[in-house]
Amino acid sequence: MNTPLATASGTASSPASGLTSSPAAAPAAVAPAGLPVLPRPSADEFDAVIHHGAYMPLAQFGVIDATGDDAASFLHGQLTNDTQHLDAASARLAGYCSAKGRLLASLLTWRSGDTIRMLLSKDVQAAVQKRLSMFILRAKAKLVDASGELAVVGLAGDVRKALSGVFDALPDGVHVQVDGTAGSLIRVPDALARLRYLWVGPKAQVEAHLPLLDEKLQRVSPAVWDWLDIRAGEPRITQPVVEQFVPQMVNFDVLGAVNFRKGCYPGQEVVARSQYRGTIKRRTSLANVDGELETVRPGAELFHSDDPGQPCGMIVNAASARGGGVDLLVEIKLAALESGSVHLGAADGPALRFLALPYGLPAEV
Repeated sequence: MNTPLATASGTASSPASGLTSSPAAAPAAVAPAGLPVLPRPSADEFDAVIHHGAYMPLAQFGVIDATGDDAASFLHGQLTNDTQHLDAASARLAGYCSAKGRLLASLLTWRSGDTIRMLLSKDVQAAVQKRLSMFILRAKAKLVDASGELAVVGLAGDVRKALSGVFDALPDGVHVQVDGTAGSLIRVPDALARLRYLWVGPKAQVEAHLPLLDEKLQRVSPAVWDWLDIRAGEPRITQPVVEQFVPQMVNFDVLGAVNFRKGCYPGQEVVARSQYRGTIKRRTSLANVDGELETVRPGAELFHSDDPGQPCGMIVNAASARGGGVDLLVEIKLAALESGSVHLGAADGPALRFLALPYGLPAEV
């Protein structure tokens, strides 16, 4: 039996300043105004994604709807990617930056009818919506928190047959989306060679279709989706890391989240200068570390064995791993990966084991 889809709540955020990561607060089970720590999924839940197919309601996300004649042009002047030419069959990853070029949020954007929807971490949604609204001024645009009316569901693995019972057509490529009576279905980057989709639609209609999914798929914890996002190499900006990273530090240029040909947006000069002057000395890598999420948290600092006095990086995202420990996306100095070892919290803390990202990074000079 299915229970109604929950909606997480929360606000954000306290900005950091300067060009290097500031010291992280002591780990806690729940960060202030942040998302709750999700329990480790069972082996069966991981296996359902890998060997069969699974779905998971995703309360860790919120949705902001932008409407009005000027919605597209307004967002075009605020986000790192192009919304002016966003068509009805596409979704685009984008960032929202401070004036210093530091990410306040990561967003997936797409059109649903006359509305531009933005999916983002629930714990930064309120602050992002408030900040964006301050700049609407005379533009004919309105921003609305649509999280209460919409359900967000992730699907992964062998799920196409189950989805074909809900949608007349399925997206045939990454970041392709189809709009139907049950909402929007967006294909997102694969993880571990498994297909992944996001389904965002009216909550009552989505819940009415869930029994059909239960006949063919296993319902699993939303923590599995967090793990899959990490294994796909796609960082998510949450409250503990707000305003810590220029987009290139979390590989957003590689992931297509930055359009370097579009017009001005907050922080655009910093982002462009980092791109064209060869100053990208930090990137995001995939790693695993021993521990559990109660102590391995986003925002925690990393230290190199050869330089214990200052941090060399920071955890961007963390999720319980199928093989044990915690899988991580970590922003780190490229030089720290050349030799020695990297440790969590201190130079004598747990050592990170680095894994291959599912995409290549450009050679930095």
